[in-house]
Amino acid sequence: MFYNKIRLQFVLEAIVLSELVWKKPVITIYRERYPKTETEPFAVLKAKQITLIQTDDAELMGSIKDFFALMGDIDYVSTKEGSVDKYILCWFDDTEEDTTKDLRRLSGVTFSQKVSYTLNEAGKRTYNATFKAKHGKLK
Repeated sequence: MFYNKIRLQFVLEAIVLSELVWKKPVITIYRERYPKTETEPFAVLKAKQITLIQTDDAELMGSIKDFFALMGDIDYVSTKEGSVDKYILCWFDDTEEDTTKDLRRLSGVTFSQKVSYTLNEAGKRTYNATFKAKHGKLK
């Protein structure tokens, strides 16, 4: 339901030109720092799905559905300091046969709101997040 609500919000804001979906990606997140970019990841996530919507404004909006952290503290993006940072998201497209062309990258990523999570019986957190990106290498 969370995902459908956010998706509807995106559709109302702009005309959708395309929607791209990747299943079960491992996403590496870097803090975007200029002039020297970070080489060590801030966090690594395993997600059920990442969805990107490209609008008529050439803006990229997306969501990461049902993910958990393999490394790092993803709660940082919801803090006061983390909410003003910009991030770089990278993952590999498993449907691309040529491994020299399978890297997908988003830059200028800002998370739209606090990253939400649910707890299971064992206390494990499963997160959901929405974001906007300025640039993307999607093919």
